[in-house]
Amino acid sequence: MNRGLFITLEGGEGAGKSTSLTFVREFLEQAGKRVLVTREPGGTPLGEKIRELLLHGRDDMHLDTELLLMFAARAEHLARVIRPALAEGMCVVCDRFTDATYAYQGGGRGVSSARIRVLEDWVQQGLCPDLTLLLDIPVEQGLVRAGQRSAPDRFEREKIDFFERVRNCYLAAAAAEPQRMRVIDAGHDIPAVQAQLRSVLEVFLR
Repeated sequence: MNRGLFITLEGGEGAGKSTSLTFVREFLEQAGKRVLVTREPGGTPLGEKIRELLLHGRDDMHLDTELLLMFAARAEHLARVIRPALAEGMCVVCDRFTDATYAYQGGGRGVSSARIRVLEDWVQQGLCPDLTLLLDIPVEQGLVRAGQRSAPDRFEREKIDFFERVRNCYLAAAAAEPQRMRVIDAGHDIPAVQAQLRSVLEVFLR
């Protein structure tokens, strides 16, 4: 059996990942794919407990602790969910993956990419997404959208320059890997965003 497809969605606050995830799942299902939708941090019972610590734990959590918790949740996620689903030929669609670690812990927090890469190599053993959809939106526009949803978590309480660094890191990654990472202009309305997603996915599936 052929390995399934691994697709990730990335983006900053208020980029509309949840709405886009639903669209991507439905598009793939209509194309005849068996689809599993999951998220990071999380995706497993243990991963969801780690997610709670990361999003709602102490604001003064040590950087190394935050980074290691991210990869601990990812190791569990890969072992319990992602690798088994891919082995069964399923299409795994994940809300955030390691690009988010480079963007948030790397770009935002200032952890060196070399340190993140050591953990990436150890935990993932070469597995990376086949396609990453980067939902890009100007930071101020995204924060206005995000502020309308719910009380802010540990990350959403950061200053605007943190999110500018996150966005710049994402865009630099997309420029470095244009075949894997496709930038979607998420500042438009939902139909325009979905038209971009459809165009990318049609080419990808061909």
